[in-house]
Amino acid sequence: MKYVSTRGKAPELNFDEVLLTGLARDGGLYVPAAWPKLTEDDLREMRGLSYEEIAARVMYPFVEGCIPEDDFAHLVADAYAGFDHDATCPLKQLDSNTWVMELFHGPTLAFKDVALQLLGRLFDYVLKKQGKRVTIAGATSGDTGSAAIEACRDREAIDIFILHPHNRTSEVQRRQMTSVLSMNVHNVAVEGTFDDCQDLVKAMFNDLSFRDEVNLSAVNSINWARIMAQIVYYVYAGVSLGAPERGITVSVPTGNFGNIFAAYAAREMGLPIDQFIVGSNSNDILTRFLSDNDMSMKQVSPSLSPSMDIQVSSNFERLLFDLLDRDGEEVEETMQQFRASGKMPMEEDRWRRAAKDFTGHCLDDNETLAAIGAIHESSGELVDPHTAVGIIAGWTQRKDPASPLVCMATAHPAKFPDAVEEATGIRPALPNKLADLFDREERFEVLPNSVDAIQTRIRKSNSAGSAE
Repeated sequence: MKYVSTRGKAPELNFDEVLLTGLARDGGLYVPAAWPKLTEDDLREMRGLSYEEIAARVMYPFVEGCIPEDDFAHLVADAYAGFDHDATCPLKQLDSNTWVMELFHGPTLAFKDVALQLLGRLFDYVLKKQGKRVTIAGATSGDTGSAAIEACRDREAIDIFILHPHNRTSEVQRRQMTSVLSMNVHNVAVEGTFDDCQDLVKAMFNDLSFRDEVNLSAVNSINWARIMAQIVYYVYAGVSLGAPERGITVSVPTGNFGNIFAAYAAREMGLPIDQFIVGSNSNDILTRFLSDNDMSMKQVSPSLSPSMDIQVSSNFERLLFDLLDRDGEEVEETMQQFRASGKMPMEEDRWRRAAKDFTGHCLDDNETLAAIGAIHESSGELVDPHTAVGIIAGWTQRKDPASPLVCMATAHPAKFPDAVEEATGIRPALPNKLADLFDREERFEVLPNSVDAIQTRIRKSNSAGSAE
């Protein structure tokens, strides 16, 4: 398997190089040069297999040639051994033709664990094989940070720096990051938004001399391995509900576009998916694009669903690459115009290709609270604000009522207890493993929205590590 950059200028790489590189050196994102295929027979053979067995089968073509099959199967099994549900990502039926896929049974109670528990082990495996050490830099709007830290804490070949927007995550999300006191973990609260944090990370990757100096790598979904691991749960849902004979509709609360892009990747591989529904909050740039071809940035508004408080969805570039017929030069020009003007030009026929398969729907905070309450009243289920957006988006926008609707439950309701309590009168309790979270010591630094400030901090840590 070879990987190409969405901007066409960086060299083709194999999997272990893509894993350690993260963002391509031309500023693009890596995608497979060609999608591996799942035949109808492949899908039928997966029925009845465990999540881990399906995961090993679905992902192996992406790593083939770099990791032996038995080694990879062991890494996958180990990654999910600590999840607190035997099904890893169980499907729960909400009504006659709606299912919620619970992606929050990992150690930090969010869907990011599904990819990052594997990613940490892949880093360990490849770094050990190559005798290297890396500095990981990541941006988080809430959940990626804690999942990445949990996956990388105490690993000898990794230093991890996570940037989160100061005072713009939930308290549970912040404490899950900042209460990890491992020496290789560094939490930075940036005076700005998630988009600012993401821009800082990208700027460091685009500073090639700094990137090489500290051996920079990525855990955000700019890293292809994140997307690869997320493809699996769509395949698992599809075969559980009748694929290949029956397709599904998926509804995904969407911020950085990685989760929904993984669903698109599953369809490109051969899984029948009838429709992709994109749920947004008041930061509705994706909904505006899909309904009106209006990809224009506005000010980020803090919301009850902070993981979607985004205006620049990094992984949209991967879809754009296909919409523009894999023309890297045109992708680069389009992205440069978007950054310069705040608007993304899209020809009508190409926009229609996206709007044919993807449908957007947005809810503001009041509508989100009403959704949490309505879902609880009709089904007895408590859901977090992001999941509520996804469910209502699915119910509102599904084109074919006969197509099974699978809504992605991206976080445990206890990560957002205030919103859930306001909507339902019930305050969800943290699981026992996190019951003392609010009593734990925190450690983080507040830094300005400045590349120089972040780079200076990383260099300081690297120098201290070298001295030791």
